[in-house]
Amino acid sequence: MAKKQSGICYLTGAGPGDLGLVTLKARQVLEKADAVVYDYLCNPDMLAWASKGAEIIYAGKKAGEHTLSQQEINELLVKLTKEGKCVVRLKGGDPFLFGRGGEEAEALAEAKLAFEIIPGVSSALAAPAYAGIPVTHRGHNAQLTLFTGHEDPSKPEPSIDYAQIAQQPGTKVMLMGIERLEPIASALLEQGASPKLPVALVRWGTTGRQQTVTGPLSDIARLAREAGLSAPAVAVFGEVVNLRKKLNWFEKKPLFGKKIVVTRTRDQAGALSEALRALGAEISELPTIRIEPPRDLLEFGQLVQDVHTYDWLVFTSPNGVSAFFEMFFKIYSDAREIGGCRIAAVGPATAARIRDFHLLVDLEPKEAVAEALIKAFVKDSSVENLKMLVVRPEKARDVLMKELTKMGAIVDEAIAYRTEPETDAAALARLREEGADLVTFASSSAVENFMALGLPLPPDTLTASIGPVTSATMRQLNLRVDIEAKRHDIAGLTEAIRGYYSNIGSSTE
Repeated sequence: MAKKQSGICYLTGAGPGDLGLVTLKARQVLEKADAVVYDYLCNPDMLAWASKGAEIIYAGKKAGEHTLSQQEINELLVKLTKEGKCVVRLKGGDPFLFGRGGEEAEALAEAKLAFEIIPGVSSALAAPAYAGIPVTHRGHNAQLTLFTGHEDPSKPEPSIDYAQIAQQPGTKVMLMGIERLEPIASALLEQGASPKLPVALVRWGTTGRQQTVTGPLSDIARLAREAGLSAPAVAVFGEVVNLRKKLNWFEKKPLFGKKIVVTRTRDQAGALSEALRALGAEISELPTIRIEPPRDLLEFGQLVQDVHTYDWLVFTSPNGVSAFFEMFFKIYSDAREIGGCRIAAVGPATAARIRDFHLLVDLEPKEAVAEALIKAFVKDSSVENLKMLVVRPEKARDVLMKELTKMGAIVDEAIAYRTEPETDAAALARLREEGADLVTFASSSAVENFMALGLPLPPDTLTASIGPVTSATMRQLNLRVDIEAKRHDIAGLTEAIRGYYSNIGSSTE
């Protein structure tokens, strides 16, 4: 009889919201998880790191809305771990800082189950930092007090001593108390805190949705109410709040406050998402396609095997390069088996992927369209009677094949992959509920499958295209093109989006 696998539960800090602030160890355990139990405040994009087949369970809790009670969450973690699973419990911020991680750890310990704690970056420090507020500063304070504004309602009487907090020197940071801000501010004032004490409220800190309201303690509740500020938010009390005037860096980023939907495949969305996040945007990844092997894998393999018999090897996309070399190295163990063929690429992104395999690109037009490569071949030399293998996706445009054949080349096509529709229900629901400022498209197939979802875009939602081929597909499907990249790769698309909003900003000044 096989020995039953030992389960383990990782109580893991999911960070404050910015995906870049998640720890390396958190990602490592997600990649091997059998089950993931995550909270409302966790960035849902983290779930893309989970291993394929992992059970994903939402256990979010908002004020008045509890998917599961804390007792039910404890029991769930015990049950999953007892089943021998690797369980990752994702908790916003740090699991042991007002996150009830201690209670979950106790439940696991009492059940004599293995667990580990993976600390996370807390919003208590990160949200003020992203608002330009250092919670400690040698010139202002040398003490930090953390407290919660949301105590356990089952306690017979509150344990927070507002008199002590009011009299403490230095900075005070409050988590989970924005709904009770008015009575909390009143209690601090009653206990001797200065009415002029600077206060900052940072909602959804470290994300593209970040909103900051500042004011004196005596007026902060009114200012928050007028701004429509609600949970989740961090409150910072202290003179360091005044440093925000000089140190506010995040909210000045060129795409700050913009909600942008990225429609690439799950595996490819990361590069564009990361580039746009770095400019301050709030990103929602909505994969509309997935890459699948070609229908005739044997035929593709035979063409790859015979690559050394061709004069030219032509790649039309980075995905084609990846699929080709995945097959190539299943057949051959030596890269020299590719022979003496010259290599051509449609666009800089495809050429960059070829170079990842330490191969030089002999012909590379700047524009990522087949027509540009045809022109490059005309300028380079005659292709008459040369054997050419074009690596391309299923259902791609046939302009390259036709034009090379007209020029006298002997052309074979290797169908390296196909795209299939994919729908992320959670991401789709988020787009329906929250809308977006901009939707990006990096391929025609992404456009086609997005439109097949039948999701009407609000009139004020803009679109961005990676290039003319994708734009043509958008127009054919009656989708307006607001932004088109001049350079047809991720860097070019990012720059086009940045330039568009920079021009909008300068025209309104």
